[in-house]
Amino acid sequence: MVAGILLIVAGILLVIYPPLLSIIVAMFLIATGMVAISIARYNRKYQRHFDNPTVEFIFRY
Repeated sequence: MVAGILLIVAGILLVIYPPLLSIIVAMFLIATGMVAISIARYNRKYQRHFDNPTVEFIFRY
């Protein structure tokens, strides 16, 4: 219910102020990059190995 209300409010704000979409997307991309970097640093610090070779490849670099 709350998520639906938030999505409706976000949609209305995007109609009123279209540049808000680019700000939201930029914030999402920055946050995603920061999370990926922090996970990679954590995994490098503890040198964990994963059973899944795809995950191992992603976190290798």
